[in-house]
Amino acid sequence: MTTNTMSKKLRTILIPLVIIGLLAFLGVSLTQKPQAPDISFVTLEGKTLPMSSLQGKMVLVNFWATDCPGCIAEMPGLIETYQQYKDKGFEVIAVAMSYDGIQQVTNYSQNNALPFPVAHDSQGEAARSFDDVRVTPTSFIIDKQGRIIQKLIGELEFTALRKTLDQHLGTGA
Repeated sequence: MTTNTMSKKLRTILIPLVIIGLLAFLGVSLTQKPQAPDISFVTLEGKTLPMSSLQGKMVLVNFWATDCPGCIAEMPGLIETYQQYKDKGFEVIAVAMSYDGIQQVTNYSQNNALPFPVAHDSQGEAARSFDDVRVTPTSFIIDKQGRIIQKLIGELEFTALRKTLDQHLGTGA
């Protein structure tokens, strides 16, 4: 067998193997979801809520502001979804942006009886940790293993959110 023939045979074997390897690597890279940042929120009541304490639950971290029309519009749906799924392993953390005054956040939370933890991101640390959030509303859906499975910018679409929760919490019809 000549060197040229051997080289051609080797290429016909190696090139497909390299392509398969690259495709497999790309497939794994695209399906691996990033871990949620390992941060702690401080609620309006002064309680510390570490992300790590929520492992085993589906979590929606919602960045919002009291002067954001979309944020205010989605709050009733967020409250309703939380009430529907909280006993099935779902948690919501509403994170008010750093530019939102603490008093406005406290007043809104109390006046609207927000049933889930509300944190004020006074230093902007949570927004920076979650992919440098700058637009409200922005929400992150985190699975039971603490991986971010969706980032949603703009008002939540509650039918899609409930479908996701049903799939991940095993509560589907």
